[in-house]
Amino acid sequence: MGILKNKIAIITGGSQGIGEAISKRFYNEGAKVIIIDIDERAYLNNFSNKNKEIKFFKVDLKSTSELLKIKKFIAENYKNINILVNNAAVLDARKIDDFDIFHFNNILNNNLSTTLNTVQTFLELLKSDSCYNKILNISSIMGFMGSKESVPYSTAKSGIINLTKCLAAELGIHNICANSISPGFIDTRMALLPDGSGHEYDTTMFQDVYLKHSRIPLNRTGFASDIEGPSVFLCGSDSDYITGHNLVVDGGISTVL
Repeated sequence: MGILKNKIAIITGGSQGIGEAISKRFYNEGAKVIIIDIDERAYLNNFSNKNKEIKFFKVDLKSTSELLKIKKFIAENYKNINILVNNAAVLDARKIDDFDIFHFNNILNNNLSTTLNTVQTFLELLKSDSCYNKILNISSIMGFMGSKESVPYSTAKSGIINLTKCLAAELGIHNICANSISPGFIDTRMALLPDGSGHEYDTTMFQDVYLKHSRIPLNRTGFASDIEGPSVFLCGSDSDYITGHNLVVDGGISTVL
């Protein structure tokens, strides 16, 4: 029926953007999808009645007590989980002298610490004696390339890549594969300009620097749909001997910058 038939999949930040695309694709591949997201309005706007089998929990991922309630629900209703996708993120773009250590720590908490918190909360339900279960962490090319005006965000995303490698090294004994995906410029709501005046990828700077001069070898921005296929692969049985890998999905931009 589907590559992920009857797999129990948790997807954080699954209501919109990349998370929405992954949630819908997993559902279409036969998975039983559980979305954890703070944005209930986005979920209601983006998921129709035909997706009514998808479970939704409105939760702040920094709240361990709320995550434990979801863990209890899953243990009672599904017994375990097969897939954990950590996609929830908070984008940030500030110059080095425009933020303080409290802001820096807040961005790390909302990107890196929440990923670790989610893994630790649901780890018991991922351990298996009979099959390979999967952790997939969504990072960014900014996690290994760096960028101007992105110290907190790039640092957090770098941490996610290295956290993934550590999880792979430690959890293989429990038949858990841990991998990450680093998207490039993906056309989602996160790419809106901070002042709401437009879209980052429509600006003259982006068009001139990245498209006009072919800085992106495939000569286009990516879409959320470009991430869903690789996510299915890394969470399906075809990737059972892949762990600790960071898959770059960026149209080739990291090869030329």
